[in-house]
Amino acid sequence: MVLFSEPGARWRAIAYGPLLCAVILLVEWLAGSTLHGFALGFCAVAIGGFTVLQVIAGRTHARVELTGTTLHQGVESVPLTEIAAVLPTDDDDAAEGRALGALSGVPRRRRGIGLRLVDGRIVQAWAIDHAGLRAALGSALAGSQG
Repeated sequence: MVLFSEPGARWRAIAYGPLLCAVILLVEWLAGSTLHGFALGFCAVAIGGFTVLQVIAGRTHARVELTGTTLHQGVESVPLTEIAAVLPTDDDDAAEGRALGALSGVPRRRRGIGLRLVDGRIVQAWAIDHAGLRAALGSALAGSQG
């Protein structure tokens, strides 16, 4: 059962660039000016292709999923049995821990949540909805320890 989830990126983002190109082509047609169909078609395919790569990377490296047994952060998974505690927001040690997910730091637009592992190490979980992840982690840890 999934307790918390953030996909990292959404597939609908692929459509934004090509849709914008279609709108530009429509405006050109309505205005009676020269149509740049080939150029706009080329741009639509190029923008869509690059966006596919970004969405795949986002869904691989920036996804967050918490189940009843495991916290998945990007490409790294941590069993809940290895998490001793969720650190409070004002804990200075929380910012010093390494970010989970095999990344060099907490991804952009996400906020870190300090976790103390059973072996004493401190790491940072992260999410856009950090308050939601913090609450879900607290409930999951309370449920797994009780």
